[in-house]
Amino acid sequence: MDNRGIRAERNDGLRGRVSCILLIFFVALSRWRWGSVCFFILLALPLRAARPIVYLDLRHLNEVDYADSTAVLDVWDELHATATLQGIVNRQRARLYVDYVVNGTTAVDAWWWAMYRREGWLAGRDTLTVRSVVEAVERFRSLVKGAVVYDPCVASTSNVASAVAGIEGVVAVRYDLRPQSLYSRLCLGGPRLPVKCWLVNPDGSPLFTGRGLVPGTERRSSGSAKCDPYLWFIEHYMKTGRCPARYAGYYQDQQWRRMPGRTNHNHHQLTNHDFFVSRRGFFFDLSPWGDEPATDDPSQPVGTDLATLCELLHTADSLGGGRRMCYIGGFPPWAFKYTRRVGGHHEDVATEWQFSELISHYNAFKDADAIAFGALANASFWQHFPTKRRYTQPWVSRSDLRARGLIDGEGHVDTSRNYFLIYVGDYDAASWVSQMMPQLWTSPERGRMPMMWCVSPVLGQRVPHALHYLRETSTPNDYFAAADNGAGYMMPGTAEWQDSTEGTTRHVDAWRRHCQRYYRKWGLSVTGFIIDGNGPAMKQRSLDAYAIFSPDGIVPQKCPSVSMHGDMPVLRSDWDLVSANPREAAQVLVERVHGRDLPFHWFRCILKSPEWYCQVVDEAVRLEPTLTLLDAPTFFELLRCWLEQQEE
Repeated sequence: MDNRGIRAERNDGLRGRVSCILLIFFVALSRWRWGSVCFFILLALPLRAARPIVYLDLRHLNEVDYADSTAVLDVWDELHATATLQGIVNRQRARLYVDYVVNGTTAVDAWWWAMYRREGWLAGRDTLTVRSVVEAVERFRSLVKGAVVYDPCVASTSNVASAVAGIEGVVAVRYDLRPQSLYSRLCLGGPRLPVKCWLVNPDGSPLFTGRGLVPGTERRSSGSAKCDPYLWFIEHYMKTGRCPARYAGYYQDQQWRRMPGRTNHNHHQLTNHDFFVSRRGFFFDLSPWGDEPATDDPSQPVGTDLATLCELLHTADSLGGGRRMCYIGGFPPWAFKYTRRVGGHHEDVATEWQFSELISHYNAFKDADAIAFGALANASFWQHFPTKRRYTQPWVSRSDLRARGLIDGEGHVDTSRNYFLIYVGDYDAASWVSQMMPQLWTSPERGRMPMMWCVSPVLGQRVPHALHYLRETSTPNDYFAAADNGAGYMMPGTAEWQDSTEGTTRHVDAWRRHCQRYYRKWGLSVTGFIIDGNGPAMKQRSLDAYAIFSPDGIVPQKCPSVSMHGDMPVLRSDWDLVSANPREAAQVLVERVHGRDLPFHWFRCILKSPEWYCQVVDEAVRLEPTLTLLDAPTFFELLRCWLEQQEE
C-alpha cells in the first residue's frame, strides 16, 4: 500500500479540523495584514478535504450485446480510458470510484461501496455521480496531461498505452475517426485532449510493422508487430528508468474484441488496469511457451513472445538490483490464448504453471486474477484504505491440547482418531476475493465449523478494505492462513534453483523479506498450500526461509508425506474436493482417509460456500466416526506434537 496516499487521506480530515480552530485565532488577528493573508490560506485547507468523490456509474455496459461489434468497440474504449483515468487521479488520493463489476446478481462495486458508506471510511463523504468517461475527464481535466493514442490494428499497443498512461499522466485512447468514437469525443472534441504519445501514425497507418528497426530506437525488429511495441517500451521507459518496474499487469490486449463472449462479459479485465497505472507499472500479454508461435500471432518466429517476456522480466529485475519482488497482477488468458482451446499445444494448468515457473526466475510473483472471476475495479481507489498496523490471531497451547484430550500428559497424540483440515480457497487473487466474498462470507452457516480461510496477504495492496472486513467480522471459527504460495504466487523451488545456478542467494532472500513483511502485518504463521507445479521441489534454503515467516506449517506438493524442518511441520498436499454435491465430496474425503496410514489429512476446496463445507463435514463424520475436523492452529500444533513423538 502507498503509505503516502494513506497519510494524505488521513491528513485531509485533520487539516479540516485543525484549520477551523486556527481560523478563529486568525480572525481575531485579521486587523493585521499578515493575519488576513493567513486567514485566506487556511480557509482553502478544508475545501480540499470537502471535495466530493466522483462516482462513475458504468453498470449499463454489462448489458451490451456482444454480438454487436460496434458496441464491443465502445465498451472497450470506455473502460480502457476510464481505468487509465482512474489510475492517474487516484494516485495520491481516492477521488474517482467506478460502479461496473457484476457477479451473478451481486453488483460487486456497489456492494463494497455501500459497506463503507454505511459506516467507516466513506461515511459522510459527498459524492458527485457522472455517467461517462468524457464527463469524468472533464471533471479531472487539471490532472490529465493529454492522451496516448494506440493502434486498433496492432493489438499489443493497447497494453503499452496503459503503461505509458501511468508514466506520462495521460488517458489511453484507441485511434478511431468515427464521429461517435471516444477518440473523436475526447481528442477531436469535448475536452480536446492533446496527444502526448502516438503508438500509431497520426494518419492511422501502423507505426509498428515487425520489420526493420523498432521505431525510435537503434535495435532491430523482433520480426513481430505484436512484440515490437514492448521492445519500444523497454528502450524508451524501462532502460531510461522512467518506469520503476515494481508492478506489472498480465492482461489481455485488445484482441479480446475478436471473441469477447468466451467467458464472463467483464473478463476483458480493463478495470484491473487502474492500480497498475497508478503505480506506473508495465503491461504485457505474451505467451510463456517457447516451443510454438503465440496463438494470437502465428506468423512470428517461434519463441518470440517468450523472448520478449523474458526481456521485460529481466529488465524489471535489473532495475530492482535483484533485491526486490515485482508484483504482477493477472493470469495467462487460457480461454482466449496460448492453450489447446485456441489451437495451441498446451493444457490450461500446464500454461499456468509454466508462467509461474518463468516469473520465479526473475524475482516476480503474481496476484492471480484468473479466468471467470478475474475482473476487479477500483483498486487504485481502495489502495488508500487505512488498514490497521497489525492484525493478530491466537495460537493454541499444549495445555489447551491436553485439556481437550488430544494429547496426554506426556504430549503423546491420541491416534485413535483421524484429524483433518480443509484448505478453504482459492483466494490468491484480489479479484476473486472482491467478487466472491460478498456471496460466501455473508453465509449464515459461516462460523458453525472451523474453516481455514487461505487468503494471500499481498492482496492487502489492491483490496485492503476486503481483507480488513474479513478480519473485523470473523468468528472464533474463522482462521486465516496464506494462500498459494505465500505473499503471492511464485515457485520457491525454482527461485532456489536459480540462486544455485547463479551462485547467489538473492532470489530466496528477496522472497523471504517480502513474505516476512506481509505475514507480520496480517498475523500469519501458516502457508496453507504451496504449488510446486513443474518446478523443482524446495530444498534447504527455501525451507529455511519458510521456517522464518511461516513457522507453524506449510503444505507443499513436492515433499515427503510428512516431516519436520527444524520446528516447522511440513505436510504434503493430498486431494482436491471438487464435486458440487456435498455427499459425493464427503465420499471422496472418506476414501482418501481410508487409503492413507497417517492420522493427519489435508483437503482443498475452491470457492465453496460455508453451507457446502458444513454439509461435507457432517456427511464425512457420519460415514467415518473417527474423523475429527480441527481448526488450523490445533491441526498444525497437534501435527508438530505427533512428529516430535515420532522422533523419540
